[in-house]
Amino acid sequence: MSIPVVMVLAGHDPSGGAGIQADMEAIASQGGHAVSVITCLTVQDTCNVQRIEPVVDYLIEQQAEALLADMPIAAIKIGLLGSIPAVQAVHRILLQAPDVPVILDPILAAGGGKSLSSDLLLEAIREYLLPLTTLLTPNVPEAAQLAIHGDTLDAYALSLLDQGCSHVLLTGTHADTAQVENALYGEGKRLRTWTWERLPETYHGSGCTLASACAVNLAKGMDMVKAVATAQAYTWGSLQAGRKIGRGQWLPNRFYWMK
Repeated sequence: MSIPVVMVLAGHDPSGGAGIQADMEAIASQGGHAVSVITCLTVQDTCNVQRIEPVVDYLIEQQAEALLADMPIAAIKIGLLGSIPAVQAVHRILLQAPDVPVILDPILAAGGGKSLSSDLLLEAIREYLLPLTTLLTPNVPEAAQLAIHGDTLDAYALSLLDQGCSHVLLTGTHADTAQVENALYGEGKRLRTWTWERLPETYHGSGCTLASACAVNLAKGMDMVKAVATAQAYTWGSLQAGRKIGRGQWLPNRFYWMK
């Protein structure tokens, strides 16, 4: 049996909590092989992001094209892009792989709160990426920013579907509730809802972990509901077994099952 290959386009996080390293750990932990396209370099730790340096667009394209020509890419996961030219480069890459599922984690702010987006970048994501996205995995603030209309969770998700996403997994990690409610949308409606115990800590890289787990599950050929459900259970387990390594947020333990 061949191993499912997931191409990840995301930024480098020196702390190892989020970004490319988080994606590769999650994909490897769940039985896939991750290949990476670096979209930006960052200066960050477990507390916040201090600086982002985008990779020039032609290098993003060249990295991806080399991998697409060499390996059977079964899913594409997109994380932090950092610039409008990077968004446009990723758009051109996706057009070269029209049958590959695309999982977009729209990282618009750092875990420490620093904004990583602008109105122009949001518009570029709407125009170039949402129409090509198989599964979008925003938290509530990200969904509110990307949605064109609406003032409720369902309305945000439906607006994102209207913009071309096939499915939206809206995560409730930022809500002030005793439990985390995640909802999957598709076909113009809410399809499924999951409720998870809210853990007491805050985590750096939880969204990357979830989106990459969804990507590798889709690469394995799972249907959307099973892929999302399995990815959530894996992510919750990695958070429950998380570790405080730096001064800031906790880091997921993506190989928790090896204990």
